[in-house]
Amino acid sequence: MVIFRRYTSGARRPLAASRATIYAALVPPPKDSEELKKKREFIARLSKWENSLNQNLMEKARKEILDANGGKPPRVLDPFAGGGSIPLEALRLGCETYASDYNPVATLILKCTLEYPQKYGHSNQEGNGFGSTINLSANRLLEDVKKWGNWVLKEARKEIARFYPQDKDGSIPVGYIWARTIPCQNPSCGAEIPLMRQLWLAKKSDKQVSLFPNVSSGNVNFRIVGTGYDKMPEDFKPSEGTVSKAIVKCLVCGSVIDGKNTARLFREGKAGQRMVAVVLYKPKVSGKRYRIANDEDMKAFNDAEKYLEEKEAL
Repeated sequence: MVIFRRYTSGARRPLAASRATIYAALVPPPKDSEELKKKREFIARLSKWENSLNQNLMEKARKEILDANGGKPPRVLDPFAGGGSIPLEALRLGCETYASDYNPVATLILKCTLEYPQKYGHSNQEGNGFGSTINLSANRLLEDVKKWGNWVLKEARKEIARFYPQDKDGSIPVGYIWARTIPCQNPSCGAEIPLMRQLWLAKKSDKQVSLFPNVSSGNVNFRIVGTGYDKMPEDFKPSEGTVSKAIVKCLVCGSVIDGKNTARLFREGKAGQRMVAVVLYKPKVSGKRYRIANDEDMKAFNDAEKYLEEKEAL
């Protein structure tokens, strides 16, 4: 049994370098200069990116590794596998490979890179670079993702669908856009300022939608303008919001709050929050729609907050 360990940082290793290192570690050292020259030439070919799927070359490397280890695939362990370069190349070279990582993101990447191609692959179609093959006519991984994704969606709907009540036209809220708020520090104003870096809701070549602030009676309200809504005013710049680098501008009186005072208001608990808009999805209609939040949306939010408190108390 041969165990290949790595106790270095989890930075991603180049695949070709990992392949060459593993091969060199698992075959005997050259006996003379002629053998050394041949080994170097072989490693140089093995390390080329375009040779990753060269079955003849990979089979030769696998055979040499097997011969060097008594005909049994050596066991390769990478206890801090990170992105999986070393275990991936160990699999290509026919090793019995083990990989782990304490980072859950890395663990998911390892599963997708090392486990799923073998688990969901078939053995009657096209090579996948691991010495086995994949049936390209059926994507079992995609089918399983859809199956369990739909199961999660179904179970989630049972519990929380009531907190996303449908609109009269059948549209379903799928997201709520909020803004933090602070009071204007101008003594003659005191308006609630929504803190928004920019006002875009959608910014695509064929769909540009934005929030447009309306100032009336000392209050800031919004309406939606752009593609499919009211025409966007010509002098309006949605990329310019009310806050930049903690410097806040009041839309009512035009006064400015510097960064230090913005931070102070948050520390003193004088910041609030405000639901601004709702993102909508309508079955059988492509794309998202938007509308301004209303009292019913806030009621749904308050109900959800109460329900969460009850669940946390259990």
